[in-house]
Amino acid sequence: MVMRKIIPLLITFKLLCILCVSCTSSKKELKTARGNALGTTYSILYFDTSEASKITPSLDSIFKAVNRSLSTYIPTSDISKINKGASIKVDEMFTEVFELSSKINKASNGYFDPTVGTLVNAWGFGPTKTISNMNQHKVDSLMQYVGWQKVVLNKDGIVEKDNKHIFLDFNAIAKGYCIDRIARFMDRKGYQDYLIEVGGELVAKGIHQEKQKDWVVGIDYPGESGNSRALIALVNLKDQAMATSGNYRKFKIDSTTGKKYVHTIDPHTGYTRTSNVLSVSIIAENCAIADAWATTFMAMPLETSKQIIRKENLEAFIIYSDEKGEIEIYKTEIFEKQLVE
Repeated sequence: MVMRKIIPLLITFKLLCILCVSCTSSKKELKTARGNALGTTYSILYFDTSEASKITPSLDSIFKAVNRSLSTYIPTSDISKINKGASIKVDEMFTEVFELSSKINKASNGYFDPTVGTLVNAWGFGPTKTISNMNQHKVDSLMQYVGWQKVVLNKDGIVEKDNKHIFLDFNAIAKGYCIDRIARFMDRKGYQDYLIEVGGELVAKGIHQEKQKDWVVGIDYPGESGNSRALIALVNLKDQAMATSGNYRKFKIDSTTGKKYVHTIDPHTGYTRTSNVLSVSIIAENCAIADAWATTFMAMPLETSKQIIRKENLEAFIIYSDEKGEIEIYKTEIFEKQLVE
């Protein structure tokens, strides 16, 4: 009678041990993938149970595919061929970016305009030769090539331009879009908790499993301090994207006049934008939207930006200087709630 009771207990104990070992072996560990792409650096943190987890080859494939479609710095890319006058059928990525650009162009009253590429090049922020001693006459002559209404993506997937000299530039949205493509890949592979960062643009999914908290990311203080970086705020992110644009790090100094030119071009005037807005961070449902709007609000008057932020239901953190040169911050209600105290 005694032995009959002991054997079932031993079996039960063994089963519990097996279950415990199984639970331990399936524990998710923090993995990291880092490298260089799109002219900047990337870092991806993700939790996985596999010791042999390697996503870098797939990431390289995504970066290459996006570059082949949208990079103005690669002469053989689809966008470069189109800029040179070729009539080619574009791929899914180009189509998605083109269609989203159309929506944001309309919603921004033309402040977001990828046909501004000719001016980006002329002012020295693009892949082609800079035009020296830019003046009103030169700007006016280039403005004939600017205007989103001058390009169409027809039903056959071919871009039609009113003028062959129109130069498309999706750099204000392409990086964010690339991050979204990486997020799609991570979702397909079943990753539930990850943080993707490429050149400061972000997508956060799930939580940081080890801390059992939302992912926490930083917003730079907009100072010209060389390679050193100070943070002005920390933000909780979960199942969201965030992009930041600022003129305080990307600018050029004219070697002849000594004048400083920032990289944000106003498509209405053709000139680089001089503004009291120093930095814009946008939280949105995906990174392409956040990226495009962050850049757009750098080219737009602050009060106009506030109106569109409310209309488009965006979350924003805008750093600007007041009349006295003091740093001020405008933030939407939900963005403020996500700040780390």
